[in-house]
Amino acid sequence: MFDHAYGSYMKHAYPADELMPLSCKGRVRGQEPNRGDIDDSLGKFSLTLIDTLDTLVVLNKLEEFEEAVRKAVSDVRFDNDVVVSVFETNIRVLGGLLGGHVMADLLKQRGEKMQWYHDELLHMAVELGHRLLPAFNTTSGLPFPKVNLRYGIVNPLSRTGTESDTCTACAGTMILEFAALSRLSGESVFEEHARKALDVLWERRQKGSDLVGTVINIHNGEWVRRESGVGAGIDSYYEYLMKAYILLGDHVFLQRFNTHYSAIMKYISQPPLLLNVHMHNPTVGVRSWMDSLLAFFPGLQVLRGDLKPAIETHEMLYQVTKQHKFLPEAFTTEFRVHWGQHLLRPEFAESTYYLYKATGDPYYLRVGQSIVEKLNTYARVPCGFAAVQDVRTGTHEDRYMETLFPNNPSFAKTIRDGYKYLTGVGRALHSLPVREIELPLHDNGIEPMEFLKSMGISLTSLKEMTLGDPTTQKGVYRVRIVAEVGATPEEEAVVPHVVQLISPPFLGRTVLTAGPAKFGMDLTKQEHGVKGSIVKVSPYTACGPVDNAAELKGRIALVLRGDCMFAAKARWLQQTGAIGVIFIDHREGSNSDETPLFQMVGDGDSTEDITLPLVFLFSREGAVLTAALEEHHNVDVLLLPKERQLGYDKMEEPISMNIKLLLTQEGEMEEISAGGPTLQFVLENEEVFSKEELIGSEQQDGRTQPCSADSSQSLNSNEKLLLP
Repeated sequence: MFDHAYGSYMKHAYPADELMPLSCKGRVRGQEPNRGDIDDSLGKFSLTLIDTLDTLVVLNKLEEFEEAVRKAVSDVRFDNDVVVSVFETNIRVLGGLLGGHVMADLLKQRGEKMQWYHDELLHMAVELGHRLLPAFNTTSGLPFPKVNLRYGIVNPLSRTGTESDTCTACAGTMILEFAALSRLSGESVFEEHARKALDVLWERRQKGSDLVGTVINIHNGEWVRRESGVGAGIDSYYEYLMKAYILLGDHVFLQRFNTHYSAIMKYISQPPLLLNVHMHNPTVGVRSWMDSLLAFFPGLQVLRGDLKPAIETHEMLYQVTKQHKFLPEAFTTEFRVHWGQHLLRPEFAESTYYLYKATGDPYYLRVGQSIVEKLNTYARVPCGFAAVQDVRTGTHEDRYMETLFPNNPSFAKTIRDGYKYLTGVGRALHSLPVREIELPLHDNGIEPMEFLKSMGISLTSLKEMTLGDPTTQKGVYRVRIVAEVGATPEEEAVVPHVVQLISPPFLGRTVLTAGPAKFGMDLTKQEHGVKGSIVKVSPYTACGPVDNAAELKGRIALVLRGDCMFAAKARWLQQTGAIGVIFIDHREGSNSDETPLFQMVGDGDSTEDITLPLVFLFSREGAVLTAALEEHHNVDVLLLPKERQLGYDKMEEPISMNIKLLLTQEGEMEEISAGGPTLQFVLENEEVFSKEELIGSEQQDGRTQPCSADSSQSLNSNEKLLLP
């Protein structure tokens, strides 16, 4: 199988980065249709050759290894004007070079091969390491996700460096290669940067749950996606903590891993499932499916010595592979396909190997055998092995991827037997007791729409849905989310605020209803509100560094809602010296007449650092404000509670009453009203009259007075009568 794959690459693709196994040709960056982020692993550095070097030695193909090293040394160059993924380049190219160097050095010491070798691969690794270092030039120490191999980050020609976010795994999967590079080369700078990135991730963990999120801002260390699990986006962060301890012997890494591991087993592990939760509220599940990258976790549990849950999760994964031939890229808690691709990932095979070595159970040899047999049967094509586009159909993609233990075979079997019929094959399917997913559409300290968006959930109104195509595609489900809204005794009333335009030509006559915030300056305690000129922020969403910071100093910022949390925007704008923020709704057409006001809330972290006054305008009111700014350029506004706006006289609240009308003949009223106070209306000569009559009091000389603007003296002086 190796000969078929490697031979096809060398014959049809080298020196390209990757083999296209269906087209039988190499994939060269820029010559094939762009695949988005997938292409960020391609750097015109013969990726597959370098990634394969140490495997040649493991398989005892020493002649081929020596030839491959010569090719790498003579042909591969890193001075390429190409933007690459820091994470992918580190684990595959830098790791490949270091693995190849260690193997070459070993063979040379044995005196068998490589006598000509003088650390050439190590020198290449040092050069590549220096080309990756500019990515770490951030205020936090977390690396940029991408770097230009030739121009770095800050150079105008780099075409990168504008990113604000990176995944946890991307920032936390550098220590093995960078520390090895430092130890082998004597240059400590690589290990120092990798350790700093891990320190930041550790410090930014949620202290209450000891969990980390999926995506983090590389400039301020704020979490962008707070979903926490052991799969995509986080997986290798946990793996590298444990393996850094194994490689380097530093107990700091083991202590951090153990702290995280306890949290994972408490909140994420639902044997045999591993479910994602919200890092700040870990009792809340955030999705009902798992991704295939978590298949590494049983192997990591074996390294830690926690065999029982490792066997449980591995057996669940194996049952899924038996049902679908391969492990789908994602599958539901009921073990049905969520995403059908299989990208030839190695994680499940790795965990299988660890379990075999730990238990000595030949069962895991048979699992390994089934893995390679399915690869040969369903993924092998004339020019290599092709990824599977959909495990349900078997169609291919034109891409080439990638004393603690009881030596008692029966130990694992006793655990596996409980999961033998997990997917329903061979026996009636019984639903697992899966924890329900709770969507926090109530106010729990996280603004609901932004929270759902961070989970990858978008809400569409039922009205909009019915306007679309009524037919439903196979595998596509429309989900109706129903939230019950009920007032609680603790619920605070929303105090309406306003944005009042006070500069000419408005002079206070244009008043826009606004919603308040639960954090920042309390405008109800500011006697005269906050006054200032408004400036539109660039970029308009303000989810990262602000381009027109100097212009915002001492001004009130206009910013669009969406893409990140209110609190994150407020922090960025507070850094500019702005004196207030007006958020404008990104949902076109929303307005305060049709939508109830709400209070903006924080992101789950402390917001005591935010001292700006913050108000929220719906889209229609926001459009009035932005149109005024475009037309008049200099527009001054007041931010304050509605009841304190300029020219606002607080009116008395009208008295609400229920009135029962009874038609009577003249003279009958005295008999009917004997039970208590009455208000009498008399129709006389087609005019409306009114008099108050209290039983037991003196009559007003037997006459009635017309109820007009001039005759209110006929009413009690302490009461007003409101007539339609």
